[in-house]
Amino acid sequence: MKLAFSTNAYTRFSLIEALRGIKKAGFTGVEILADTPHAYPEHIDAAMTSSISRELEKLDLRISNINCNCSFGYWKDAPPEPYFEPSLISPNPKYRADRSRMILKTLQFAKDLGAANISITSGRLLGGMPPEPAARQFAESMKPILEMADKLSVDVGIECEPGLFLEYIAELREWIDRLGHPRFGANLDIGHSQVIGESIPEVVKMLEGRIWNLHVEDIPGRKHYHLIPGEGTLDWQALHFALTGIGYDRFLTVELYTHTADPQHAAEASFQFLNRHFGEYSSSEKR
Repeated sequence: MKLAFSTNAYTRFSLIEALRGIKKAGFTGVEILADTPHAYPEHIDAAMTSSISRELEKLDLRISNINCNCSFGYWKDAPPEPYFEPSLISPNPKYRADRSRMILKTLQFAKDLGAANISITSGRLLGGMPPEPAARQFAESMKPILEMADKLSVDVGIECEPGLFLEYIAELREWIDRLGHPRFGANLDIGHSQVIGESIPEVVKMLEGRIWNLHVEDIPGRKHYHLIPGEGTLDWQALHFALTGIGYDRFLTVELYTHTADPQHAAEASFQFLNRHFGEYSSSEKR
């Protein structure tokens, strides 16, 4: 299985510095944060795209995902919970339109860099947007996004997150079936599944064929805190067997936004653990 690391651990560094650090740690793939300080959609231009493309080629790094989950760059004076706003189900039409525009720009960015997929979230249920209207709004908001995804041949993966409108994998599976679009799938964060008490083998099987990227991190019990792989209680063997059982051949992407103080150590320790448990195994399977 291919191993990648997200630049959202390197938010105290430039994107180019992050790419170099991730390569130095041993990874062959990288997830690029589509937010400040790396590649906020409103700041993306031809010069930025060209610079990133050259560095990726020089380092021989492939893109596992473009992470468009959050938008810290949107806010000058951040609200109390800025992580997932503006969202596709915001009760504020302007926020919905702004989020859609950022996602569409990220899709084009992914196409220009040769990335196979981007990730997004559903957003939270805020006041004025209860579940049923939110479902109608989410379906409506996804239409132009999936039309663009189809045009550009870029997959769109929803990341389920504790507390969001789409937080359970069973819900996402229902939406995959409901929308029926071949570009619509999952950016599966396996730690989130542990936090909300889902079975790792069951969620992997449920999303078979629709996992565009897999976020991995360790978790302390069921507390939502991202730890370096090997430092928590995640059942890595169960994940291992589940992924090989469905023939998963895309990236395992480490997401450690909690380790911005020393991302290089986090990247190197993560690679050493995952390469022992997944890299060597997948190589031996091919022999």
